[in-house]
Amino acid sequence: MATDYYAVLGVQRDASQDEIKKAFRRLARELHPDVNPDPKTQERFKEINTAYEVLSDPQKKQMYDLGGDPMGAAGGPGPGFGAGFGNFSDIMDAFFGTAAQRGPKSRTRRGQDAMIRLEIDLNEATFGSTKEIQVDTATVCNTCNGEGAAPGTSAQTCDMCRGRGEVSQVTRSFLGQVMTSRPCPQCQGFGTVVPNPCPECAGDGRVRTRRTLTVKIPAGVDNGTRIQLAGEGEVGPGGGPAGDLYVEIRETPHPVFQRRGDDLHCTVTIPMTAASLGTKVPLETLDGMEEVDIRPGTQSGQSIPLHGRGVTHLRSNGRGDLVVHVEVQTPGKLDPEQEELLRRLAKLRGEERPTGQFQPGQQGLFSRLKDAFNGR
Repeated sequence: MATDYYAVLGVQRDASQDEIKKAFRRLARELHPDVNPDPKTQERFKEINTAYEVLSDPQKKQMYDLGGDPMGAAGGPGPGFGAGFGNFSDIMDAFFGTAAQRGPKSRTRRGQDAMIRLEIDLNEATFGSTKEIQVDTATVCNTCNGEGAAPGTSAQTCDMCRGRGEVSQVTRSFLGQVMTSRPCPQCQGFGTVVPNPCPECAGDGRVRTRRTLTVKIPAGVDNGTRIQLAGEGEVGPGGGPAGDLYVEIRETPHPVFQRRGDDLHCTVTIPMTAASLGTKVPLETLDGMEEVDIRPGTQSGQSIPLHGRGVTHLRSNGRGDLVVHVEVQTPGKLDPEQEELLRRLAKLRGEERPTGQFQPGQQGLFSRLKDAFNGR
């Protein structure tokens, strides 16, 4: 036996068909003329192609194992693109990992996903709601039921490719005859043509329609949250299954509260006397009217948390807090009676001596207060 085809592919004589195919593909990627144009490599490529042609064919392999010559005049076409590459799928598989897809492609395909933006207010984001939205998406054409052909007609088998969706061409090279395939230019690879397209959808099998959908907004959503509505997106070409619709939330600003995560923040302004003596300030929260307890001696800039009065947590129980920031308002102008009362208060607190002299460290403070009261 002149040539050891098992040795050419580097496999054992008891190798399985899967092992033989893997060995061939590995060598084909290394030795193909497009990758390595060296003449010696081309000869080596012919050898592995012939070896694979023999060992991948059960009848030729049996003849070879019994000592016959499967590549002789009666045994086959000889070296070249015979059983080794068949209709070019094995060489495609060798270079790209999977065999080239054969046959016509389907006119029915899945539709694309779609997205719209929905504005909601803070109250809806906190407690959740149900909204109706209008969407313009592709739906199945009712005239042709997605088939794309005019009523009373149907798609016809392409006479160029005879329904295969591809046309083949045989060329000669130094390796022998090579057969290549490409999508049929007449049917674009579908294998069928529609001589009478549907007048409603122009053969696409779908039309654009405005629909009204109901969307359930879960409590705790925030800006950028996307809600998925499965199967409510674009219907695919040929009446294929619809994609998904994504509703992206946009929260409108609130006139009183600022949202930071699941916490809410607001500011209340109280007079200086209320900050000094303490008071209760009514505040309209998302849960209704509540009183904020201002303790005596509260300073401007202090914050008071109202626990559990914020936004609902989206993926857990409970709610955030409502943080009330206190701003103490200093009067800018006093009438004589008010000014006299304030002077008397300062004297009682020891902040002003009867002689008009100030205790050490108090002069600057009293001057700033006096300037503020006088509107300077």
